[in-house]
Amino acid sequence: MTTVLERICAELDIVGSAVDELSAPPHPVPLPSRLATGDLAWAAVVAAVLASGGTRAPDPDRVAAAYRSAALLTVDGAAADVWAPLSGFWRTSDGWVRTHANYSHHAAALRRALEVDDAPDAVAAFAAGSTASIVTRITAAGGLAVAVRREDPGRDAVLRSHRLIDTVELGPASALRSPVTGPLTGIRVLDLTRVIAGPVCTRTLAALGADVLRIDPPHLAEPEWQHLDSGHGKRSALLDARTERFTRLLAAADVVVLGYRPAGLARLGLSPEAIAERHPGIVIAQLSAWGVDEPDRRGFDSLVQAESGIAMVESPDGSTPGALPAQALDHSAGYLLAAGIRRALSRRDGRTLLVRTSLRRVAAELLGMPRADELGPATTDDPAVHAEEFLVGGRRVRTVGSALPEHPFGAPRPWGGDEPTW
Repeated sequence: MTTVLERICAELDIVGSAVDELSAPPHPVPLPSRLATGDLAWAAVVAAVLASGGTRAPDPDRVAAAYRSAALLTVDGAAADVWAPLSGFWRTSDGWVRTHANYSHHAAALRRALEVDDAPDAVAAFAAGSTASIVTRITAAGGLAVAVRREDPGRDAVLRSHRLIDTVELGPASALRSPVTGPLTGIRVLDLTRVIAGPVCTRTLAALGADVLRIDPPHLAEPEWQHLDSGHGKRSALLDARTERFTRLLAAADVVVLGYRPAGLARLGLSPEAIAERHPGIVIAQLSAWGVDEPDRRGFDSLVQAESGIAMVESPDGSTPGALPAQALDHSAGYLLAAGIRRALSRRDGRTLLVRTSLRRVAAELLGMPRADELGPATTDDPAVHAEEFLVGGRRVRTVGSALPEHPFGAPRPWGGDEPTW
């Protein structure tokens, strides 16, 4: 764990006594797993604390609760229904497949590919085919599925030879952009992310004082629970990225956070290189599931866990896939990207900087960390200690509190309810 935090701090040029003082938690972060999930979570959150100039240690129990935030979320007293019926592990004739169908268009694609109507019918459809054929069919139809695989240490070693948080300079500098050394008050962040990792990143920037405006395409609805779980302190608007109004928003932003597939963004003229050419001095953050080597591939935390080997490491019996106790790749990537953005703002000197990471790169880091035979202490998820309530659009919403000391969350706002303006 100390090695991971030291590497992160070296990559982000974070120095000072606080790095040593916060290197280890006062007690383990209670995210029980065979892999060092709690250690990774501590390093990621502490990196965000240190990058923002903080010196106070987070509460390990709050860190665990933040990573398992969906477990604390309620809307008018009702818990979130997190997983859709067609999202999960499915046994095939020769192995296992992991699907993700929380978005309605992904679920529709999966049903078309397998010619099924619901989850009970899907069981037989998966069992009748091979892993490779089923993944090919679902993917070709526009759905999301991966083969559940065992880890590949050689592949992970190659990934770990690259930075966990990569910061590179793009294009010309701008004398109009100056370094930010204090709070992020007045810093405009254009949030082009969804699901968990990107929104966790921008939620963190909002807690640090930034003016965060999330933009979603009008035709692609976000599950309510997912937005409320990570929408703290941000405004939310609907706008087509091909409009002149969007162009003006981007021109006035200090930071843009990209969370959609790199290839899809490139087709809209929103690749990091295109943005850097048009807007010198901006900080560009890019988060992807599989990394820059697979720019057109869709992915989610659960799929990366399955294909990278994490699911089999966490298997309860050696043959049935398991899972981490949280969407830890998502949350870790979100905090790490926020830390990278904060450091980029402090050292940009007018430069146009790109900060990036991927869920697959985070997975490789976790797979390279020490493992335990025992799962460790369970997470309490105590809402009396780790949750707070907000009134959002007339509804009572309970969410997890901020994991960053001295940086509380603002209230989430209804999805798409704001004007697309700074």
